[in-house]
Formats: sequence, C-alpha cells, structure tokens
Amino acid sequence: MTAVSGAIRFVLNGEAISLTDVPPDLTLLDWLRLERRLRGSKEGCAEGDCGACTVLVGRLMDDEIIYDSVTACIRFVGSLHGTHVVTIEHLRGENGNLHPVQQAMVDHHGSQCGFCTPGFVMSLYGLWMRNPEPSQSAIEKALQGNLCRCTGYAPIIRAAQAMSSYGLPQGDPLLAERIALKAQIKAIHDGSRVEIGEGENRIIVPASLDDFAAVYESNPEATIVAGSTDVGLWVTKFMRRIGPVIFIGHLQELKRIAENASEIRFYAGVSYSEAMPTLTAAFPAMAELWDRIAGEQVRNMGTIGGNIANGSPIGDTPPPFIALGAKLHLRRGEHRREIKLEDYFLAYGKQDRQPGEFVESVTIPLLPAGERFAVYKISKRREEDISALCGAFRVFINDAGVVGMARIAFGGMAATPKRAKAVEAALVGQPWTLESVEAAMAAFAADYQPISDMRASADYRLLSAQNLLKRFFLETTGQGQRLRREVA
Repeated sequence: MTAVSGAIRFVLNGEAISLTDVPPDLTLLDWLRLERRLRGSKEGCAEGDCGACTVLVGRLMDDEIIYDSVTACIRFVGSLHGTHVVTIEHLRGENGNLHPVQQAMVDHHGSQCGFCTPGFVMSLYGLWMRNPEPSQSAIEKALQGNLCRCTGYAPIIRAAQAMSSYGLPQGDPLLAERIALKAQIKAIHDGSRVEIGEGENRIIVPASLDDFAAVYESNPEATIVAGSTDVGLWVTKFMRRIGPVIFIGHLQELKRIAENASEIRFYAGVSYSEAMPTLTAAFPAMAELWDRIAGEQVRNMGTIGGNIANGSPIGDTPPPFIALGAKLHLRRGEHRREIKLEDYFLAYGKQDRQPGEFVESVTIPLLPAGERFAVYKISKRREEDISALCGAFRVFINDAGVVGMARIAFGGMAATPKRAKAVEAALVGQPWTLESVEAAMAAFAADYQPISDMRASADYRLLSAQNLLKRFFLETTGQGQRLRREVA
C-alpha cells in the first residue's frame, strides 16, 4: 500500500516549505507576492506570455537538480512538491555584490522602467547556468517569453553577451547551496503520495505512474495537471474551479523517451524543451515549428501529452504527428489500449477518452527513406503566438515522378485536428507537378469549412492552406529556395 503524506513540501530560495492547506488553483505568483511578500516577480499578463513573473524551478533529474525558467502566474503551488523555487530576491554575487547577470544588466543599461527586469534577469540566469557564453541566437531563444516595452531588447542582449565576463557558473555563490539542497530534495521524494484538502479543494500528488493510474481511475472527475500551460489560463482568465486536481508533472516515468530503428515514443510528461533534441534530430523539418511554440518558459512547462490530451483544434503537435502516422497509447488503471492519433479527436471538446483514462504516451514512426515532410505554422505574430492554422505535409514520390502516398493534416481548419483526405486523394496517382498541385488545391474546400475568428477569417485560412500545399511542392522540388533567393 502506498504511504500518504499530508503536505506539499519544497524549498523556496533557502527555506524549507511545508504546506498542508493549499487551494488547487493557488498560483505560485499569488503565493509569492501575497503570502511571502516576495514582490520582485510581477504580474503582467496572467497567461504565461510576458515573462514578468519568471522564476526558476529546480527538479531532480538523474541525480542532479535541473533548473527551468517558468512563468509563476500559471504555475500552481500544488505542482511544486519536491522542487527548489528560486526567485529574483535570492540572487547575489560574491561579497555582497550583485550577481554577474544583474551587474551586466546594470552596466549595459538593460533596464528602464524596471517592471519586466526581474523576469529578464531570471531567464538570463537560467541560460547562464547552462550556457555562460551563449550565441545571440541562443539568447534570443531564451528570451522569447520575456516582453519589454522600453529598451528595444538590444541593451538586454548586450548584457547577455557580456554576463560571463562578470563571473562564471563555477563561482556562483548559489552553487554550493544547490549541492547541499540535493539531499534535501531527495528526502522529499520518499515514495509517498501527497493528499491534502477535501472535495473541490482536494490535491493529489501521486507517488508513481502506477499510483496515478489507480488514483485517476478512482477519481475520474479530477483535473489532471502536468505543465498547467492550458489549465493555468482556465483559472487566471476564466475563473474556473479546477478541483479536485491530480498533479503529475513530477512523475519521472512520464518523462521517458524511447527510441528504436523505426519509431520514437514520447511519454506524456515530456516537455517541449525535453522533446526538442530527439524530435528535431529525427525530423529536422520540425525545428522551426518547435522554436515557435510559445516562449522558453512555456516550452519548459508544457508537455507533449497535455497538448494532445486537451484536444484543442489549434494545438501545434497533432497536425505533424497525424501526418507522420502517430499512435496514441491510453491507459485506465491497468488496462491499456492503442489508437491512431487522428482517431482520438472526435468533435470539438470531445476526445476518445473514457472516464479515468489518460494519455500515457505517443509513438511516432520515423520517416521512411524517400518520403518528404514539412510543417508550417501561420500566426499573427511570428514568435510566441497561437496558430491561426498549422499544416503538415508528407508525400512519397516514386521513380516515375508520381505521388504514391500523401498525408496532409491541419489544425485550425476544423473543430478538431483533421486530415485533408480529399486533397490526398486528388494527389495520389498524379505526377508531382505544379499543375497537379494546383488542381488538387480546390479539394481543400471539400475537406474543411473553417470559421472566422480573431486570429483569421475563413477565407484567409482556406487560401493559406492551399498556398501552403503549393509552398510544399516548390520546396520539395527546389524551386522554393530559388524563389527565396530571387526575393532576397
């Protein structure tokens, strides 16, 4: 029988925290500012977009504490069990001086009004710890989730480029502290399940994957929270009650990635950041899409399984995964079943998932030799924006230049992520030529009847989908690169 503990335990900066009365919807930002009076973290957007609330959360991975930048406005306190939370107030340099990242920001005039500055410093601190001499590209990527209305970013980037000249991670006064913290964090992970509260105020932190399966089977009405990048907005924007809640972001068994010669299996708790090296090595065409999914903080929190399980019609992962022929692995208690990912999405807000059943993993077949694949995202902003539509294309062209297979899937074009089967049928058996592609473009109207909303009109979505097919053709035949060179 699994032992049960009655407290959420973690370390805040240098202080051990034990909480026995925590509402399921209490955000880390509210707790820091209102309960702890740590007000360096600011609330700007309350939806994980602006980065003003950025803190670091350290978690035990392979006997080391790994720190991720996260947005405290949508991170729940109940998810912090067994972690180390570091806020701007804890940073310091040697002999009472500013931390190297802070001093670099001062000397390079990286702050003006100051509202966003703590978030920038914490994002750069996370970058500095893992890469003290980053390239400009790495700096820009680390700061995707931090917005500033004053400085124009150039001074902040100069500060980031210079921060290693003020000190290296080996000399960080917090390094020795983190070494000592490792034993403290390990002791929290004692194999116990955490349960606090009752009814809608109940929080459950399972001890293991098997424990989670048993708990959820017995409590199918509970909300599962992994990264909270979606559920956080249910609370901060829609004021929804989410309890009882089962927090699963800590489960190492759900953070596995398994590879063999024919496929990759991502377990549901793998974050976007954790998935990126493996995914983009196998599918280089995914790299640009992955860099455009939200900002660094949200990529550190959001999970592969959560993006699929929520069933959003504009989720970024289902279209390419469907085009690649992904399989979904579902679990209820000890019972497991496998379905095609495309069959999981039944209707808007409805998925093929029974009460007490959850997404355990997704398996993606590797691309067979000779097949061509691409994925494109259309959004109002290039960086850190939700898709207006996302299209994935996969074809096989035989030696005669004829389309032998086509799989096309879109998000944002229907009530669910959906294949363009009429377009596929119009392409298969035809020569891979511009004439065939232009003829097939008309079939999009048979596959999709998109809506008009704040992100795009129905006409724009339909035309964009057609043009993306043409773009895919031009790029697979080399004409796309020629056209880009001519435009440049």
